[in-house]
Amino acid sequence: MKIKLFIFLLLLCRLPASAQQLKPEVLSFNEFLGYVKKYHPAARQADLLLTEAETRLMMARGGFDPKLEVDFNNKQFKGTEYYSLFNSSFKIPTWYGIEVKAGFDTNEGYYLNPQNKTPDNGLASLGITVPLAQGLLINQRMADLRIAKIQLQLSKSERQLQAVNVIYDATTAYVNWKKAHDEAQLYQEYLSFAEKRAAGITKLIKAGDKAAVDSIEANIVIKNRQLNLAESQLKLTKSRLELSNYLWIENIPMELKETMLPEENLENVIKLALNFEDTEPESMVLASHPKLLAMQNKIEILGIEQQLKRNMLLPKLDVGYHYLSEPSYLNNYQSGNYKFELKFSAPLFLRKERGALKLAKLKITDQQLDLNLERIQLKNKITAQQTEIKSIQQQISITASLVSDYEKMLQFEERLFLMGESSVFLINSRESSLVSSKLSRIALQNRLLISDVALFKIKANTE
Repeated sequence: MKIKLFIFLLLLCRLPASAQQLKPEVLSFNEFLGYVKKYHPAARQADLLLTEAETRLMMARGGFDPKLEVDFNNKQFKGTEYYSLFNSSFKIPTWYGIEVKAGFDTNEGYYLNPQNKTPDNGLASLGITVPLAQGLLINQRMADLRIAKIQLQLSKSERQLQAVNVIYDATTAYVNWKKAHDEAQLYQEYLSFAEKRAAGITKLIKAGDKAAVDSIEANIVIKNRQLNLAESQLKLTKSRLELSNYLWIENIPMELKETMLPEENLENVIKLALNFEDTEPESMVLASHPKLLAMQNKIEILGIEQQLKRNMLLPKLDVGYHYLSEPSYLNNYQSGNYKFELKFSAPLFLRKERGALKLAKLKITDQQLDLNLERIQLKNKITAQQTEIKSIQQQISITASLVSDYEKMLQFEERLFLMGESSVFLINSRESSLVSSKLSRIALQNRLLISDVALFKIKANTE
């Protein structure tokens, strides 16, 4: 009867502590990641990068906006109107530096400069100004617009990189929370086993079947399990608070409830949620990698600046022609009424311009070297991370086999104990080895998930 009682207690020890509890609430990884992407401040800041680039593009396009100008000057002194000058113009800048201008002037006064004299009805003009050398094929206005368009693509890559960093940090926090939860659950389970075993041993001691020293041995195990559980619960609390840093709704930070549990079988869930494959070809990854695309965009921007610096080597030669007429005569073109302009200037040594062009070339060379280096580093990082994942998977397989072996050894030791050929010390020793192997399995599973997330960060693909 006593032996049957102890067998029953041992079997009871093997039942999970939560077997008859209600299923608690689970925070799924997809739900958590959805909150992060939508509400986390860092994720929302990433969206601001794109908005800023769009605003800069709008500013650059403003360089081609038509412009209306009005200038009025009037001087009266001692009842005499010295002059009254009214000049207005409407300018339309075009892509190739050509500027179309329409104007209307009306000037009068006793001391008016003769060259400013206009007909009584005013003087209308319509003309065009063309840069024939510097500023024709490229100018600052054109360069700003082209750079702003590339900056928009650059901001998309930078936004993607920032979003990847946020997702990586949040996922790492979730994975570490699951590890802390699994460890705490394991210690809680084996503390329950130790307490039930100690209760069974106490009854056997009272019945005279076991020595009193076995009770001390059982209580030592309980205290060690309690210490382990307290430490694991502390880690769980810290990991839960760390995870809460990524839980936001609108602008309100949220705190994870203590009763909330992580999702099981995370490996496949994470890969589906993050939308990446371990075996994706490196060529495809590198071709669309946002960091490489951002560096290529920077090289394109430097190329535009180089074109602008090269254009500065040309002399300035601007030619302008403006047809002049009274407003009522605009319909009757007279070729003799016009204003012609010719502006020319050129530095003699071009040292400033040649130096600026050389610096622009050096910047492109430097950025191209960085791009080549980054491409090789990314390729090697991907290979190294994939190798690490395979190695961890092999270690998990070996550890799972060890766990199975230790479980068999513990069961065998318990049978020997029932036959009087073993001791509580040996059972506890076997169980400690089993707990250690299960902790190793939890740690390796955590490493595997972290490695998967690290591979996602290296590939940086959120599409």
